[in-house]
Amino acid sequence: GSIGINAADSLGGVRPGVIERAESALVQRQARDASSALAAAEAEFSAMRDAESAIENSGVFTGLVDFEAALTRLEANPLEPALRVSALESARQVASNFAVASATLVNARSLVQGEASAEVLTVNELATELAEINRDLVGTREGTAGRAALLDARDKALRGLAEQFAITPTINANGTVDVTLNGAPPVALVTGGVADSVAISIAADGTLAFAVGGISFAPGGGAMAGRAAALSQMADLQNGLDTLAVSLITIANSAQANGVGTDGTPGQPLFAGTGAADLVMVLGSADRLATAPAGSPAGSRDTGNLAALIGALGAATGPSAGADALLLNLSSRVAALETRRDGLGVVAASAEAELLRETGVDLDDEAANLVRLQQAFEANSRVIQVAADLFDTILALR
Repeated sequence: GSIGINAADSLGGVRPGVIERAESALVQRQARDASSALAAAEAEFSAMRDAESAIENSGVFTGLVDFEAALTRLEANPLEPALRVSALESARQVASNFAVASATLVNARSLVQGEASAEVLTVNELATELAEINRDLVGTREGTAGRAALLDARDKALRGLAEQFAITPTINANGTVDVTLNGAPPVALVTGGVADSVAISIAADGTLAFAVGGISFAPGGGAMAGRAAALSQMADLQNGLDTLAVSLITIANSAQANGVGTDGTPGQPLFAGTGAADLVMVLGSADRLATAPAGSPAGSRDTGNLAALIGALGAATGPSAGADALLLNLSSRVAALETRRDGLGVVAASAEAELLRETGVDLDDEAANLVRLQQAFEANSRVIQVAADLFDTILALR
């Protein structure tokens, strides 16, 4: 800035002349872009980590392995009541595990959807604030404190928007800013003193859809893009769980239909449901487990049908292998997201530090300046004192 000096007879001392802001458009853009990329990675990683916990902690894979193990033990002594009850309870447990996995995944998905719904309100508030700042900037003079405050508020609002959506701001000659949300396609959010609003909708599969001023678009960055990506992957996970559940139902019920229980009667369905959420064990009695092939007499120790069931469950295309692959892919994805998040965190921290160097206040430098000014003041005081003493001495000589 600069200092203006009033006229000698105004008794006004000094006054501020022009207030100049330390700013760099390039550094500001780099900080915004880095913050936007980090927010996207953080949002996606956090959501997918919750999804991973939902599926892992539900014990779907463990339940399937335990069910196979119980059936294998039953194969050694198919008429042992305790082994039959154990196998039936293992079937009940694996069905419960699928239901828990589905419910927990739904909860994780709902949390992400809730965050998106809340943050879109913040985005619309920031857009409205930017439009108001643009209107105010048009009427303010260059170099005034009011204009500097408006420009600071403008940059702060842009940073807030960039955390939620990747943006392209256009700074005009008068200091106003037009904001475009990057995506497919790019859409204008703020133009001069007018702001549009962002709307989101949630599809039946839990994924997000975005629109600005009635124009649909897919965000190209920011936390909203991370949430949208995570919800899309969660929908795939839900489909994967449902596919595994249907596979389990089909394999088990087909085996039951091809065999007989201990009393020689045809086997009845072991499971019922249309997916993971409503999967239940429905066989009423352990004696109804069809361990023997169809046509076998009551009390048969033939385990041919049971062996076929165990083989189908443990096959490369069976539910156990499918659950293992699903968890492995999910864990690998989460690990990759964490690595990406950490890397972008370093970039964002570096960009933020550079921004502070350009526009912030360095306390160490200010402390050094304060000491230097204090020393100069003390030196000037001594000069004035010497001059006063000299003047008094001269007067005394008279």
